[in-house]
Amino acid sequence: MPSHLDADAFASVVRATPLVSLDLIVRDQQERVLLGRRSQPPAHGWWFVPGGRVRKDERLSDATARLLAEELGWTKAAATRLRGVYEHFYSDNFQGTREFGTHYVVLAYDVWLEAGGLDLPLGQHSEYRWLSIPELLGSPDVHRYTRDYFRIDSAD
Repeated sequence: MPSHLDADAFASVVRATPLVSLDLIVRDQQERVLLGRRSQPPAHGWWFVPGGRVRKDERLSDATARLLAEELGWTKAAATRLRGVYEHFYSDNFQGTREFGTHYVVLAYDVWLEAGGLDLPLGQHSEYRWLSIPELLGSPDVHRYTRDYFRIDSAD
């Protein structure tokens, strides 16, 4: 939740509007993808690519740098490329209730980092793992929205 909004104000935003977020599709030299097990709703317990919301008045380049630091412990420059724009719909929200759902407009970025240097913080994710694309696509505990990034015939 943004620090400048209390829980009630943020709930009003989530109830009434879509949120803009960035997903970071990070690969290693073996072309495996970094996934974290989500610690919070929505998508609690699922394996998902790292990412987060864009804040009010935050440029996309600044949001990318912030999320790389917060989600991966990465503070150096990173090469990124927009993979595409996606929509994610959840029946629950950040409070873990089904009183109202969450709608994200997601800008998914491919991310290339130098070898090493990740300091993966626990918080948004309880653990991390690297999976090949076939492993990711075949895993029932990887969220379908993450699998969608790697399906050639992905349809909304």
